[in-house]
Amino acid sequence: MENYGRYQKKTSSMTMLLAGANIIVFLLLSLRGMTEDAEFMLRHGAMYVPYVAESGEYYRLFTCMFLHFGFDHLMNNMIVLILVGWNLELTVGKIRYLVIYIASGLCGNIVSAVWDIRIGEYVVSAGASGAVFGLIGALLYVSLCDRGRSGGISGRRLIFMILLMLYYGFSSTGVDNAAHVGGLLSGFLFAVLLYRKQKRESSQIVWN
Repeated sequence: MENYGRYQKKTSSMTMLLAGANIIVFLLLSLRGMTEDAEFMLRHGAMYVPYVAESGEYYRLFTCMFLHFGFDHLMNNMIVLILVGWNLELTVGKIRYLVIYIASGLCGNIVSAVWDIRIGEYVVSAGASGAVFGLIGALLYVSLCDRGRSGGISGRRLIFMILLMLYYGFSSTGVDNAAHVGGLLSGFLFAVLLYRKQKRESSQIVWN
């Protein structure tokens, strides 16, 4: 019980900061125009492969991670971000958590761009889902290291969540599945590089 209380007292400030940043950007853009309009979003940093590959606007790989097409798109990503990110941040620490989030989002967008180039279809895209899938992939690795559980989420639940989210993505239109898969795999690999299982001494858990 003592260990559980110590775990509960920790706060996931980085997760809340990232969620807050996404929400603030959405609110500011909503005051200036329609966030569901592709042209409006493109003017404010959304992803578009020709602009990145031909015009060198590489910043879009990053800025598009904080843009969302409408309220539902934002809320879907933020709910998963808080649920998964809360557990992951308490386990790996704020700095490693932030590295995994940003790096997975970037890698997911790069995979998406490569896929668009390969199939020759270019669309305006945005959203934090590549980074969020990266957190899920990282938490899955952490769970595997910690005997099938990390925080309050078991490995089986994570696998079920991953399958459900991927199924929804591939069975729906207008979903950037390449970014999802790229983010998921990247998050898992970054966790392999960054996470080390916490040592237990005298039945106490040490969180950094």
